[in-house]
Amino acid sequence: MATINCAGALIDLSTPHVMGIVNCTPDSFYDGGKLKNDAAILNQVEKMLEDGATFIDVGGYSSRPDGTDISVNEELSRVLPVLDLITSRFKVKGLSCDSFRESVIEKALQHGASIVNDISAGLLSEPMLQTVGNAKVPYIMMHMRGTPQSMKAMTSYENMTVEINHYFSERIAAARACGINDIIIDPGFGFAKTREQNFKLLSDLELLHAHQVPILAGVSRKSMIYKTLDITAQEALNGTTALHMACLLKGAKILRVHDVKEAVETIQLYKEIPIN
Repeated sequence: MATINCAGALIDLSTPHVMGIVNCTPDSFYDGGKLKNDAAILNQVEKMLEDGATFIDVGGYSSRPDGTDISVNEELSRVLPVLDLITSRFKVKGLSCDSFRESVIEKALQHGASIVNDISAGLLSEPMLQTVGNAKVPYIMMHMRGTPQSMKAMTSYENMTVEINHYFSERIAAARACGINDIIIDPGFGFAKTREQNFKLLSDLELLHAHQVPILAGVSRKSMIYKTLDITAQEALNGTTALHMACLLKGAKILRVHDVKEAVETIQLYKEIPIN
């Protein structure tokens, strides 16, 4: 049974769970600028928890391709008040902070975060792994090349899946060496990958099980959906649900989503399918 320890709460990942996205950014690709005040944040988190989210992921840095690079202080000013607000009103088993900066994570952990979600797997902030290891919290590490500002030009692979597996082997070993016990890997759909490569990665997703850690899938409303269907991110919920089922069938244990209710329903249906 795969369990992770979030601030003393053991969460069983042998069955899939949902992580709701709370973007405290003005420029995220789908919902940037949506959460304009405390009431909007509380309403969104309350709805996500009522709809069945186990995890809430708070981020203050837009990691979309060509996203604006902001200062550490700006990121902290976006994230810390939201973490305080959530912890003052709700009991969230897994409150995650989405940041690749150790200085942000160090403070987020003091403000109630119990999971770290790092798009760079520690490569963009050297002290990150040791800080997470010292805190004894679960660590989500994603595959990415470069930075959000440079990754679109870094999509050339000889064998993408082999290279991603090599990347995770190295980063998991580095994390273990720093005392990180609970590791989740995110293959990084849309990060240094073309639309076609994203679908190849989805097809190969079960090959990542070699690392024997849970897989998080983040495909919600991404360009691999809306560019394929020639629609907008706002119109991409149906396509998101379709790919969520594909991710579950490939063994994903956490769906990171904008739309919790639909993802929870997808998991409910998935659990009815006899797996040979």
